[in-house]
This record gives sequence, C-alpha cells and structure tokens, in this order.
Amino acid sequence: MKTQYKFVAVLSTVVLIACAALVHMPQVNAAGEGKITGTVKLDGPPPHMKGIDMSKDPYCVKANANSTPKMENVVVGASGGLENVVLYISEGLSASALAEKSTTIPVFDQKNCVYTPHVLAMDVGQTFKVETSDQTAHNIHPNPNPMTGNIPWNQSQPPGAPPVEKSWKAPEWIEVKCNIHPWMHGWFAVVKGPYATTDANGNYTINNVPPGNYTVTAWQEQFGTQTAKVAVAAGGAAKADFTFKSK
Repeated sequence: MKTQYKFVAVLSTVVLIACAALVHMPQVNAAGEGKITGTVKLDGPPPHMKGIDMSKDPYCVKANANSTPKMENVVVGASGGLENVVLYISEGLSASALAEKSTTIPVFDQKNCVYTPHVLAMDVGQTFKVETSDQTAHNIHPNPNPMTGNIPWNQSQPPGAPPVEKSWKAPEWIEVKCNIHPWMHGWFAVVKGPYATTDANGNYTINNVPPGNYTVTAWQEQFGTQTAKVAVAAGGAAKADFTFKSK
C-alpha cells in the first residue's frame, strides 16, 4: 500500500512539473501559422477620378470645405501603390482553416458623406458594423445577388443612430450605395478565409496563414483580379506582389 501511495505522489509531482513547464514555455502558435505580404502597384498613369458635387446637402458641403472629394474607384499613392485592393487565399486552404472565423469586427463608417473605408473586406459569416459619424441622414443599401444566398437590405441611419450589425452568408463583391446621396459608393468584399486590404502605399499582410501552398488573388474594383502562387512555411512569411496596368 505504501508503495502505491509513493507511486501516486511521484506521478502527481511529475504532472505538476510538466504543467509548470508548459505555463512558462514561450507561446508558440500551435499551427505554426505564417503570413503573406506584398505590394500592389499600378503600371501607368492613374485614371482621372471625377470630383463629387455635394451641393444638394449643405452639411456635406461644409464637412468637405477644406478638401476636394473625388470618386475612389482607383486610389494611387505617391509611389504607385494601389489602395483598397483586397487580397485573399482563393485555393489551398483546408476545410478546417476555412471554417475558422476572425473575432475582429470590421467597421464601415459614413464620414464627411463618403464611405470609410471605400472597400470593407470580411470573411463569410463575420459580423461587421455600419456606423455614421455624420450629422445628416444616410441610408445603407448593399445590393447582392440573391442567388448567392446573400439577402439585399436597405436601412436608414439618421444622425446619432446606433451601428447596424450584419454578416453575409456567401463570398461576393457587393456594391453599396446611399439612396439619399447618390455619389456615395463603396464595396463589401466577402471572402472565405484570411484576407487583407492594401493601405495607402499599396502594402498588405495576410496573417494567420497555416503552412502550405496557396493561390493568392488580388481584386480591384476597376481592374479586376490577378493571382499568384505562394508557399508558406511554418511561422514564415511568403511574398506576392501584383501589378495592374492602367487602362
């Protein structure tokens, strides 16, 4: 009996030491997740973006008194980087990786009578918010194709209204408009799996990518799509640059 008690005591000690070691070990992602980085650029002169006439709403005119608002179909930085390009993994993700959902909540704001950001990327089923920072009434009118499973909706947001929370059921590029201010135009880019959107310099990083071989797709609302093959090592960074030609 004493031998049995001694064995249990030794076993308990070993378990406690193992648990302590695990607690104090460096935190390493169990999947050895890596990332995909790169830059998206425009080759050639950027197309002319029309100015926006906001004269029908005095609030919008005042909100933009110190700027010249323009359409944002193509936004090019000083170094030729393309902003608002959505990058996502179109091939190679496992079913389990596709099933994982981000816990972040993307925000689509109505500020100075334009949509900010112009393109909001999100995962299928991911909750996002539509907010308003303006002291004038707006309405949000995304118009997806019902055949995809995404249901169109049209909701007004007066000043001070609480955020609208929604999600989408299927991948799709969904145009967003405002029936009150016809110049307001943006996109909901709904994809499956990890994604990123380029910044003002055309740079992007897709995080939380498991090791593997993938096809990365770059989407720009006016220039369409391009693809690139990448190999992501455990905990490593793969690179994929894209160049769209000016039309």
